[in-house]
Order: sequence, then C-alpha cells, then structure tokens
Amino acid sequence: MSALFAPTVPRLAALPPSRRALEIPTSPDRPVLTARVARLRGAGSMVRGRISRLSVRDVRFPTSLGGHGSDAMHTDPDYSAAYVVIETDAEDGIKGCGITFTLGKGTEVVVCAVNALAHHVLNKDLKDIVGDFRGFYRQLTSDGQLRWIGPEKGVVHLATAAVLNAVWDLWAKQEGKPVWKLLVDMDPRMLVSCIDFRYITDVLTEEDALEILQKGQVAKKEREKQMLAQGYPAYTTSCAWLGYSDDTLKQLCAQALKDGWTRFKVKVGADLQDDVRRCQIIRDMIGPEKTLMMDANQRWDVPEAVEWMSKLAKFKPLWIEEPTSPDDILGHAAISKALVPLGIGIATGEQCHNRVIFKQLLQAKALQFLQIDSCRLGSVNENLSVLLMAKKFEIPVCPHAGGVGLCELVQHLIIFDYISVSASLKNRMCEYVDHLHEHFKYPVMIQRASYMPPKDPGYSTEMKEESVKKHQYPDGEVWKKLLAAQEN
Repeated sequence: MSALFAPTVPRLAALPPSRRALEIPTSPDRPVLTARVARLRGAGSMVRGRISRLSVRDVRFPTSLGGHGSDAMHTDPDYSAAYVVIETDAEDGIKGCGITFTLGKGTEVVVCAVNALAHHVLNKDLKDIVGDFRGFYRQLTSDGQLRWIGPEKGVVHLATAAVLNAVWDLWAKQEGKPVWKLLVDMDPRMLVSCIDFRYITDVLTEEDALEILQKGQVAKKEREKQMLAQGYPAYTTSCAWLGYSDDTLKQLCAQALKDGWTRFKVKVGADLQDDVRRCQIIRDMIGPEKTLMMDANQRWDVPEAVEWMSKLAKFKPLWIEEPTSPDDILGHAAISKALVPLGIGIATGEQCHNRVIFKQLLQAKALQFLQIDSCRLGSVNENLSVLLMAKKFEIPVCPHAGGVGLCELVQHLIIFDYISVSASLKNRMCEYVDHLHEHFKYPVMIQRASYMPPKDPGYSTEMKEESVKKHQYPDGEVWKKLLAAQEN
C-alpha cells in the first residue's frame, strides 16, 4: 500500500467509547480551543496554515463552441463555474480549489456571493475549521444578513458549496489523500462532527448517524479493494440530449455500446411524439436487457407527468428524473404513487435546495432513487447528512454529474458512500457526461463504464490555469473574441 493510502490517525480517540453525546462545539461564535482541536484532529494530523487569500473567478465554456447538450428546460447553456482558490500562509504552497456549477448568466451573481462570504474564511486556521467543521458550516450558512437571501438555498448556498469544496480540497491535499479516502479513513465520530443536524433530527440524529457509520466499518477494507480494482458503476447521458439528430443519436449509442456502456439516459419532455420516436430508436439500439432512464428536467405539472410517462412506459425506463418542480414534495409523491405500479421509479434531488427537502422527499416516499449534487448542496458536509438519511430509508443514491467538474467532485462522495455507508451496489450508479474534463488537472478516469477511484490528493477540483485564463468571463481570450464578433 502506498503512502498515499496511509491510514489517518483516528479522531476523537480521547473520548470514551461509551459516550453517546459527542463533545463537539456547535456554536459558530464559540472559540475553538487548541487543545480541543488537537483532541478532535488526532496527534498525527498534517493540517496547517492560516487562510490568507480567497479568490473567485467566473469561468464559462460557451455553447457556441459545441460539445454540450441541452434539455427540455435549459436550451442554451454556457456550462460555467464560479471557481474559488484558497491559499494559506503555510510554506508548502498548497492551494484549495473549489467550484460550483452554473449555466452562464448569473455566474457573476454567485461570484459576488462568494466574495460576501469571504470574511468568514479569511484569517481562519485550517485546523480550527476542520476541528469544528460543523460550527464553521453553520457560520457560513447563518450569516445574520446573508441568510435572508437563502437560507441554505439559491445563490448563497451555491457560493457556500464553492467555498466549502475548496476547503475540503485543501484539507485532503494537506493530508496527502483524495477526499474519498480522507472520508473513508476518518473515525465515525469525526465524520459526524462535520454534519449540521439542525432541522433533520426528527429523521436522523447524531446517534443514528454514528450507528450507521460504525456498522459501515464492517468489511470496509474489502469494499475499498473492490472499488480500487473495479470502480463504481456509471451510466451515460452523453448519447441522447435533445436536439441531436437521429443519425447522431444512433452513432453515439453505437459507440457507447462498443465502449462497454450498459446504462443509458435520454432527455425527454419537449414533445411527446418526438420522445416516443427517440426512445424507440434508443431501445432498439441498446436492446431489451440494458438499462434505460429518462430525464424531464422539471418540465411537467403533476398530471402531465403521469400522462406523459404512462405513454413512455412501454420503453421500460428504470426511472423518470425530475418530472416536476424540485420543490414539490407532494407532487413527486403523487407521481410516484401513479408510476411505481407501472415499473417506473422517481429519481430526483439534483436541484433540491438542501437536506431538509431531501428529508421530506424521503418521509413522503416521493422518490425511489436519490440524486445528490456536489454543488447544489453545502459541499461534503451536507451531502454526508443526505447519504446517511438515504441509508436509513434504504433508498439507493444515484448522483447527478456532468456540467463543469460535477463528475470530478461527486465520484468522491459515491465511492465513500459504498465503502463506508451503503455497502451496496444494488440499483446504484453514478451519472457520467463526457465533456470538459480536459480542463481539469486531475480528470475523472472511466474504465469499463465505471468510475475508477482517484488517487491524487484533493477533491479533483483544480482546473488548469491556462483553461481558466482563456475562459474567464468576460476578459479571457475566448470571450474577447466571441463578444467582439457579436458586436460586429
């Protein structure tokens, strides 16, 4: 085993194992004592440095350059990101890089929100942040003025995710581990200390979470070896975006089959007859045994979703994704009640605001497949709470990915989920979209239609500086040319 995967010293080792109430500070304005941090972090920790600089840039990859797909609701996306870089005063020069995914217009608003949050981060010791990660998370999400334009949703929460993603990247790089491995090696009590349980204790308590994670320790090493050898199963969305010609659709499906893909997702919702024709082409191409999913991207009202999918049921989709508004919990429950008897599950979550919405979807039995998103929720911290709730309800997690860096990010979460939480691959897969990976320093690796666990330290979020400079809006080389052309 390489030094990369050297085990992390267990956290909270000083606490008696019988203690059920975790001794973790939860108030954002309570000072974190050095001794307390040392006890939480463990004597062998590599965490160091005070955060001295936070920068954020608006990076956009224009639709006009090609390579992106559209769906029934987002017809002209400029796949984009607010890209955050955190630096410390440590001599190692390690930087933490975080992103949140956007679609072009509005990215500048997320950038402003990141800058508005920066004072919560600057001049903080990294060891203090990770030693009281719950308190730091709550400090970011409870700003007395900024929470008014949230709380924990919308632009402010996207900005929170970008900042926290950068912090996790920095922490993992300093520990010399990819984020998934940092999480897998972490003592269950330290993992629990990263989660804000506010608003979800009626479904998941700290004790529940600790029990799930402790059970997940059984056969954990075997599952880790399995992931390193075989990877996590993926499905492809690259073949069947709206707007593709029939020839393109057939060509992409044929190539995907040749590359070993067995799970395919098709975008639907713009025109029923067009959906019927395209789904027939895809089902004919992939055959009856391979898995087909459908995604409406929030296009329908509740009755429309039921009627539309009743007519597409003959193509045997495993699920319909985001059939209606992501906020409509009871609507999803009604659609689920109507479609599950037809063999169609409901998959949703990629645009759920926060853990509270997920809690209610689970309580209402409104979904059969849960889709976390690494940028819509509050980074690893909030995703941990959702993974644990999904485990408690025994609902499979099938993450949303694609966009700018979403595949790079979410692979860490789902690999951790299998190794330490769910311990199951039944009805589980992670979305994969094959574009924009070339702009990342540590791009995803897909082998045999599976995500291979990243081995480079960090959260796989660091972009190539050349790509950032070229695509920064509006002053990058790419945008200067495009905007000049538009003026002419």
